[in-house]
Amino acid sequence: MLVSLVVGCERSEHTGFPHEKITLEIGDQTLITEIACDSDSRTLGLMNRDQLPEDHGMLFIFPSEQRLRFWMKNTRIPLSIAFLSGAGEVLQIEDMKPFDQRLTVADKRGRHALEVNQGWFERHRLGVGSRIEDFEAKLRRFQAR
Repeated sequence: MLVSLVVGCERSEHTGFPHEKITLEIGDQTLITEIACDSDSRTLGLMNRDQLPEDHGMLFIFPSEQRLRFWMKNTRIPLSIAFLSGAGEVLQIEDMKPFDQRLTVADKRGRHALEVNQGWFERHRLGVGSRIEDFEAKLRRFQAR
């Protein structure tokens, strides 16, 4: 089976490779994070998966700041989503239920969203105002051109 996946924010053809991953540090926690930086990968997100390892997540990168909107169509895993500024500051955190097709909408404009297992932020005492270390430098190669 041939699958088209994201490398940087450019498309390339691969067979069976996962999304590109980066490591993010937030507070004293480390997350292995899949990158969703083009329309197709942002639309697919974490759909159709049965589990997400505890210290893993998906980072959605958008080309510009906007009021981000997410839903849980075909998503089986209960998730928490953090809406982030371009500098990696947590602006808002919401919990989302599996298969819920109601929109979860950011209160403020942001450039990124980070999905993790539901309750991850609370379990690690992270919240609004928390910052991801060296965020802009780590994402430079993924920024839309």
